Amino acid sequence: MSTEDPRPTEKAQQEPEVRSETPLESLASIASVLAIGLFVMAFIFQNFEIPSGSMEKTLLVGDHVLVNRTGFPPPTKWAFFMPYREVHRGDVIVFFKPNPVPPDPPELFLVKRAIGLPGDRIHLRNGILYLNGVAQNEPFAAKPGDTNDPNDAYTPYRDDFPSVPASQGYNLTAEWAEDMPSHIVGEDLVVPPGKVFAMGDHRTQSLDARFWGFVPRENIVGTPLFVYWSFRTPPEQAEKQGVGERIGFMFHVMLHIFDGTRWTRTLHRIT
Repeated sequence: MSTEDPRPTEKAQQEPEVRSETPLESLASIASVLAIGLFVMAFIFQNFEIPSGSMEKTLLVGDHVLVNRTGFPPPTKWAFFMPYREVHRGDVIVFFKPNPVPPDPPELFLVKRAIGLPGDRIHLRNGILYLNGVAQNEPFAAKPGDTNDPNDAYTPYRDDFPSVPASQGYNLTAEWAEDMPSHIVGEDLVVPPGKVFAMGDHRTQSLDARFWGFVPRENIVGTPLFVYWSFRTPPEQAEKQGVGERIGFMFHVMLHIFDGTRWTRTLHRIT
């Protein structure tokens, strides 16, 4: 005769029932994860690749950065919980290019450094930035003559901005060439309300506010936090738009993922 107690033990009585999800429940779970992911990527974080050397040495061609989109966009009533703050001088900012011209897409993202805020007086002399009459010490900024590259040689409009008339500049947008004289007081360019003056750290290689004007505050979408991956990429790669060229570079990345990655820049904080 069996001596086992047919009654369930206390432990067994406490064990929860386990059942598998129905297909509809699984679909709902996946949709929820996707919705949260899309919200995070659209309103909180976004990844970008750096295509040019205009921000060297702060950002290199081939850096992949994570951008925080919660701080700089104008506050809204529905997102009162977001940690909004104003742009500070020296912030690295991501923004929509003002007054884009073909072949630029209508919503072209750029990354530069905020140099001047509303009311600031700005000018450059031989590539040295003067802010409100005071020469700035900018160890991160490349200036004329820093290298033997012909493109780094002194250029009057670019390096003595805005003392040379806009008509003598190069690569200026028509809107900026017309608007810039109205903001010049003496030898300074004065930043108007609601605008930011932004320049690249590699001053001799950067097409920035000197060429297309002030950045409207509402165009600023965020600030890059850190480099999550960096791959050695030729500076001219961004200009290669052909399908074959892009596929060829994808195979190049796969073949050289280990020796082409700049491992020392992984999680590099951007300041």
